[in-house]
Amino acid sequence: MNYQTFEPSLELNGLIKFYWTLEYPKEENPDKQTIVPDGCLEMIFHYGDNYKQYLQNGESIIQPKCFVIGQLTRPLEIEPTGQTGIFSVRFHPEGFSPFTSIPIKKMENTATSLEKLFGKGGIEIGQKVLSSNSVSERIKYIENFLLSRLSNSETINHIIKSTVDIILTANGHLSVGELSKQINISRRQLERKFSSFIGLSPKQLSKTIRLQATLKMLLNKQFTSLTTLAYEGEYYDQAHFIKDFKEFTGLSPKEFYGSNLTMSSLFYGME
Repeated sequence: MNYQTFEPSLELNGLIKFYWTLEYPKEENPDKQTIVPDGCLEMIFHYGDNYKQYLQNGESIIQPKCFVIGQLTRPLEIEPTGQTGIFSVRFHPEGFSPFTSIPIKKMENTATSLEKLFGKGGIEIGQKVLSSNSVSERIKYIENFLLSRLSNSETINHIIKSTVDIILTANGHLSVGELSKQINISRRQLERKFSSFIGLSPKQLSKTIRLQATLKMLLNKQFTSLTTLAYEGEYYDQAHFIKDFKEFTGLSPKEFYGSNLTMSSLFYGME
C-alpha cells in the first residue's frame, strides 16, 4: 500500500487540510472498509478502478469516478472493485463551502459527482486530473480550478472559522452553550451558520471531533483500559462512550479494538 500526503498552496491552506494519494494492487478477496466521520468533506478522484459503496438498506452502488463525499453522520462502508488509485482533496470542516452552490446539508452521507456540482467545469477538471501522470500535475490542475471559483478573499465566515478552531483545540469537549458564549453569538445563529457552512450542527461536529481524538488514542494504544479511554474522552459515563462510538464506527469499542485493525488510519481521518 502506498499512501502519501501533500500540502496545499498558501492561497488554499485555510480551506484545504491536505491532499492525499493511495495506491495498491487488486486483491482477490477485498475486504469492506469503514470510513468513520471526521467532520471534513473530501473531493475524490478514482484514477484507478471505482469503489463500491454500501447503502443502509444493504444494497450497493458504484461510486462515480470524480465526486465530493458530503459530511458523514454515520460510518460509510466501501469496497475496492479492482486496482486502487485515488487522489483526494481533504477540506477543513468549513473549507468546501466557498466552492459549491448546492447546500452542503443536502450532500450529507452522499457521493455527489463533480458534474452535478460544477457542470461542464466539473467534467473537465475530472478529465484533467484522471489523465494526469503525476501528483504535482494533479495538484496544479485542482488548485487552478478551485482558485478560479473563489470570488474574493473573504471566503469563510470568521465566526465559523473561530468556532471550528475552538472545537478542535478543545477536542470537542465544549458544549454548544459554552461555544456561543466564547464567540459572543446566540446558539440559534451559531447553529444556522454551521448548517450553512459545514453541514453539521456545532454539537454534531463536536461529537465527531471528540470521537476522532478518542480513536487516535485507541489506534495508537495510548490507554490502559476502555474505561480509561472513556474517561480521557470526557464522556459522561461508559454507556455514553459506547453509544457515541457505535454511532460513528458501527462497532462497540471492544469489537473495534478486538478486530485486526488492518484498515489504514487514513480511512479514520487520523491524518
